[in-house]
Amino acid sequence: MTTVVRRAARWNRPLMFLVSVMAVLAVVTVVGILVDPRFLTGAPIWLKPFKFAVSFVLYGATLAWMLSLLPRRSRAVERAVVVIVAVAVVENAVIVGQVIRGQTSHFNDTTPLNTALFAAMGAAIMVLFFAHLVIGIVVLIQRIPDRVAATAVGWGLGLSLLGMLAAVPMALPMQDPGIEGVSGAHSVGVPDGGPGLPLVGWSTTGGDLRIGHFVGLHALQALPILAILLSRFATRLDERTRARLLVVAGVAYGVLTVLLTWQALREQPLLRPDSVTLAAVAALVVATATATGLVLARRRRPELALAA
Repeated sequence: MTTVVRRAARWNRPLMFLVSVMAVLAVVTVVGILVDPRFLTGAPIWLKPFKFAVSFVLYGATLAWMLSLLPRRSRAVERAVVVIVAVAVVENAVIVGQVIRGQTSHFNDTTPLNTALFAAMGAAIMVLFFAHLVIGIVVLIQRIPDRVAATAVGWGLGLSLLGMLAAVPMALPMQDPGIEGVSGAHSVGVPDGGPGLPLVGWSTTGGDLRIGHFVGLHALQALPILAILLSRFATRLDERTRARLLVVAGVAYGVLTVLLTWQALREQPLLRPDSVTLAAVAALVVATATATGLVLARRRRPELALAA
């Protein structure tokens, strides 16, 4: 276990430093949840920084592992990583600072300071988006030698960008709840802070834009995990077939992200879809199963792959 940790620490020092800081913050916020009785928008006041800290632990560790697969160093990637670390620190510092002040960090226009902090967070996330995009472009240019890993990393990076974009509607004028001092919302059709699913807090009475945002972001982990599972348990499949299966999974994952965002914009809770949403999900399942079947039907037999 110690060897694994040491090896991970060498993947990318700035990102692994970020992971360490965010892991400590996650522990601190758990303590806050347990000892601080305050609630904000219907949830424990320390829950938001806890979720952000865990999210950045996963993001930083996964991105560091991905960059360790690159065949050579890239100055553009190194600079982009520094930007991402700086943005993450700023974002979480604002969130924690607002918790200490007893204020919401998002959509808060109640005072000039709160407005400026929310605007700074928005600008920081845009910077992170473009830094992430730079990393994605470099990964595509350098071409990771392992075809399956390259496919998983490329789709994971691209779909996580889609997940970031899924959050944009939260701050658009259409999400203005008409409440003085509030300039946006997670929920659609109902006020923020209402009944929600355990831990994540996603609305159970209206749409919630955080769902598509969450699913899209975690493509960064989902696609590499699928690649590892295919390499471990589908050894009879050749490399090309496994890569094609990952493409199918990536397309399906992207469509699912859009579908969940579309469902939220139509004011539907995740667990109460209407017939149109169910039909769209069914079509996605059928299309994915069909594409998977076609890929498997075209796979090369092991003896032919060895002969090639």
